[in-house]
Amino acid sequence: SILNKILHSLASGQDPHGWRTPVDCVRANELCAAESSCSSRYRTLRQCLAGRDRNTMLANKECQAALEVLQESPLYDCRCKRGMKKELQCLQIYWSIHLGLTEGEEFYEASPYEPVTSRLSDIFRLASIFSGMDPATNSKSNHCLDAAKACNLNDNCKRLRSVYISTCSKEISATEHCNRRKCHKALRQFFDRVPSEYTYRLLFCSCKDQACAERRRQTIVPSCSYEDKEKPNCLDLRNMCRTDHLCRSRLADFHTNCQVSFQSLTSCPGDNYQACLGSYAGIIGFDMTPNYIDSSLASITVSPWCSCRGSGNMEEECEKFLRDFTENPCLRNAIQAFGNGTDVNLSPKNPSQPVTLPPKTEKSPAFPDDINDSNTIYDTSVITTCTSVQVGPRLRLLLPLHRRHTQLTTDIMPDQKTFVDQKASGSRHSARGILSALPFLLMKLAL
Repeated sequence: SILNKILHSLASGQDPHGWRTPVDCVRANELCAAESSCSSRYRTLRQCLAGRDRNTMLANKECQAALEVLQESPLYDCRCKRGMKKELQCLQIYWSIHLGLTEGEEFYEASPYEPVTSRLSDIFRLASIFSGMDPATNSKSNHCLDAAKACNLNDNCKRLRSVYISTCSKEISATEHCNRRKCHKALRQFFDRVPSEYTYRLLFCSCKDQACAERRRQTIVPSCSYEDKEKPNCLDLRNMCRTDHLCRSRLADFHTNCQVSFQSLTSCPGDNYQACLGSYAGIIGFDMTPNYIDSSLASITVSPWCSCRGSGNMEEECEKFLRDFTENPCLRNAIQAFGNGTDVNLSPKNPSQPVTLPPKTEKSPAFPDDINDSNTIYDTSVITTCTSVQVGPRLRLLLPLHRRHTQLTTDIMPDQKTFVDQKASGSRHSARGILSALPFLLMKLAL
């Protein structure tokens, strides 16, 4: 029976749906090594995956038997934490199991990382450094310049930002502009080790003029970390990324958290902006590094440095892969929400109370901006907030956009100040009345 299944799953450490509580893959490997049947089958599988003709090897009965046994082990459900001490070792263990379970290379791969449960509002709450600032000043400020100033007041952020800027700007020779490999490594360290309340402000700051948008585009020193002499084919770039466990994992995480979901309010899986922005930042510092393609204010468009020229009969797949960056409403809504200082809140604590919408901000000229400052000069003058709206609980209605639509709706009818669902309120009162009458009805039936 269903009840027996639930009791059995709880007794075996699984949830009722059959999933075990995941452990990190390093720990799962230790548990497997301590059990002779698991360790011997794991060694067999590794030999199967190491074969020259991988698909033929995996079709072998011994290899299939090893996979069946390992699917019942802690290794099957193990996950990794981004930035953990043994992250690369953890990811190698994860893929040693999961590459054997996929037939060929899938278009989308599941993320090997633990799911992100926090929200953007957590980051806004952490940014107490910006509290109490004059909103009138905020509307005139260059938010990307403010982000650089905020970073300079944090020792860790300032140090690691200085390291990647100097590494990525250092010319090696007349023919070689910079050491791209070292630049990427320094960028990864910055985004992995600096808290997101600083890194997000640099990457996703909102702009009202082109100078600010150009500063945002220059955040990752694109001449070294992003641009190259020629654009490779996007599928070739993806295949190259998948040969590296770390790059493969970050790309899979991006697809898991930013893949468009038209069943959600925001077009993001689980309406989780934080997860999408975090996984986007996670692929910076690899060959797949994305960036803003221009300094346009009309639309936010990001892309890896690649094109679909020369795709042959794979052109449709290539275009689909590229659109996950260039025409992705989930990613664009998430960037827009962070720039506006807003976050989606699907379950307000007091749903019957009216929720005040953020005020519409009028356009005003930004302060003069020195583009070179983002790369060389550290200014520690007074900071104004990176967001133009006061931080606090709010309901932001961002309707799902179709893949081909590029214009975002960011302002909800300026004349409408509150949002109250009278029908929902009425239905709650009705439900309460029925529940209060239940004991009486049950008594009558008993008589």
